[in-house]
Amino acid sequence: MRAFFTRYNQLLVRRPLVTNMISTGFLLGAGDCSAQILFPASPGQPYDFVRTLRAVVYGGLIFAPLGDKWYKVLNTKIIWRGKNERTMSTILRVAVDQLVFAPFIGIPLYYASMTVLENRKPYLEHIVDKFESSWWVTLKSNWLVWPIFQWFNFYLLPVHYRLLAVNLISIGWNTYLSYVMHNKG
Repeated sequence: MRAFFTRYNQLLVRRPLVTNMISTGFLLGAGDCSAQILFPASPGQPYDFVRTLRAVVYGGLIFAPLGDKWYKVLNTKIIWRGKNERTMSTILRVAVDQLVFAPFIGIPLYYASMTVLENRKPYLEHIVDKFESSWWVTLKSNWLVWPIFQWFNFYLLPVHYRLLAVNLISIGWNTYLSYVMHNKG
């Protein structure tokens, strides 16, 4: 296991974006896989490999580049100057992440991208329907999980490991998102 993390770290230093794209795609796919196995829409439903592929594409090609850049921007632009700099900077980063990114970028991007990748036409109508039915419940669930994790993530980990840390916790979160995205009820 140590050799894996050593190699991963080397790749992360040499090719951070590509490494993040591969790991994020893989872990979002794992979340969708878990959702399909643990929470099938109907009994006996066959496994949908194309659905998992869409999750991999979203994670690797859409979310990873954005997440990679987002954590770097938070680290360089959201800084508290003064007393308790590290703690206050961390609190500010969590606040911006949870009050700006999650509600207005992350959650809408997921539902809009998956709607388009699933070719649900008319796109805008389906996206609006998904937002109306799922945005607020997803955001409330997000606020139960992510603020405390992000505090530790931003406070303890170097910026180049933050997306990986998020991706590891996201296996469970992506299971939830995939379930909500594909829940007909």
